[in-house]
Amino acid sequence: METLFIPRFKAPARGTVTVPGSKSINNRALLLAALAEGQSVLTGALDSDDTRIFASCLNALGFEVAHDPAASVFKVAGCGGQLPAPTGGTADLFVGNAGTAARFLLALSALGLAPVRFDGVAAMRKRPMGDLLEVLAAQGAQVSFESAPGHFPLVLTGSGLPGGRLELDPQRSSQQVSAALMVAPFAKADTELLLTGPIVSEPYIAMTIDMMADWGVRVKRPEPHVLRVATGQHYQAKAPYHVEPDASSASYFFAAAAVTGGRVTIPGLSRKALQGDALFVDALAGMGARVEESADGLTVTGPAQLHGLEINMNAISDTAPTLAAIASNASSPVLITGVEHMRWKETDRVNAMATQLRAMGADLDERQDGLLIRPAKLRPAQVATYDDHRMAMSLAIAGLANDGVTIEDPACTSKTFPTFFDVLGQLRSRSAA
Repeated sequence: METLFIPRFKAPARGTVTVPGSKSINNRALLLAALAEGQSVLTGALDSDDTRIFASCLNALGFEVAHDPAASVFKVAGCGGQLPAPTGGTADLFVGNAGTAARFLLALSALGLAPVRFDGVAAMRKRPMGDLLEVLAAQGAQVSFESAPGHFPLVLTGSGLPGGRLELDPQRSSQQVSAALMVAPFAKADTELLLTGPIVSEPYIAMTIDMMADWGVRVKRPEPHVLRVATGQHYQAKAPYHVEPDASSASYFFAAAAVTGGRVTIPGLSRKALQGDALFVDALAGMGARVEESADGLTVTGPAQLHGLEINMNAISDTAPTLAAIASNASSPVLITGVEHMRWKETDRVNAMATQLRAMGADLDERQDGLLIRPAKLRPAQVATYDDHRMAMSLAIAGLANDGVTIEDPACTSKTFPTFFDVLGQLRSRSAA
C-alpha cells in the first residue's frame, strides 16, 4: 500500500493558500445546469473524482457536458426538465464513492421513463439510499435491488413525478433532501416535502434552496420541516456561474494555522459563503484563534496555546474530523457533539477518527454522536484512511504540531482535492523560508 510521511512543521504555518472549488456547490450546479434551459458555464469548477464521475454519468444519460480541467470549467447543455431520449437499453451509471452524485442522479433519473442502473464501490454499496428511494417510489418510480434493499446496486425506472405531499426522514443525510427539492419543479403538481426526523447538516439544505433561487426556482419554507416547490418553475442557464472555493478543504489549512501558531489566508471565502463549513473558523476562534475577514478572504491566526471547548458540529460535520485532529493539542478537553450522521459517510468517521487518533496516542472517548478528546502528546504512527478523503486530510493535520504522521493511501484525496499534499507541502516550504 502506498504511504506518505507528513513531517512536523518546524515553523508556524504562514501564507495564502488557494483551494479548489466547492464539491457541494459544483455538483449542485451540474444538476441545476442539466435541468436548466440553455447552456451553462461553470467557472472556478472543481476537477476531482467526484465531479468527473458526476459529469460522466450525465453524459451517460445523454446530456452534453464538456469539461476543461485546465481552465476549471464545465459547460452543460440543459434539457429544460425533459430528459434526453435514451439511446437504447439501460443506462449504466457507476458513481464510485460520490454520495452527492448518487443521490442527485437518482432523483434526476426519476424524471425520465427509461431504466437506469446504479452501482458504486464497496463503500458506496453500504451508504443509505432508502429514504430517498421511498420518496421516489411514492412518486411512481420502480426500483429493483440486486442485493440489499435500500442500497446499490439497483435499477430505477422513472415515470415522471406527480408531486403532492411527500415525507422524508433527513437524519442520515441532507443530500436526500436536496435531491428531492431540485427535481420538484418538474412534477405535475406542486410538491410539499415534509421532513419527518431531525435535520442534519442544515446549511447544505439552505445552500440548495439559495442556489435554486439563483437559477430561477423558489422554495417556500413556512416551517423548518416543511418545504414547498410550485410546479411550472424553470431553471435558467447561468453563463458564467462561479463556484466558491471549497470551505471544507479550507478547514485543513485554517487548522494548520491554529495548531502551529501560524497565520493562513484563504482567498475567496467569507462567513457569508453559501457553504456552512466556512463557519469552521468560529470553532477555531472558540479555541483561542483570531479570525479576520477582509477583501482578501478569511484569515486565521493561531494562539500560543489552543484551549478546549464544547461544540455541536451538526451543521458543519464535514469539518468535525479536522477539529478532532488538533483537539489533543488543546490545554483542556474538546467535546464534539451532534455528528452521529458522520457514521454513514464514506466510512464511519466517528469511529475511524477515534481509532486512528488513539493509534497516535490520543486520550479520548468515542460517543454515539461525537468525541471527547483530552490533552495528549501525539506520537508518530501509520494511520488508515478507509478510502475516505476527509480522513486522509484531517489526519495529516494531526501530525503538524507533533512529530509527524504516515498516511496510508494518500491518493484517496483525489475524491475532492487531488493536489492536497502538494499544497500542504508548499505551505510548509513557505513557512520555513
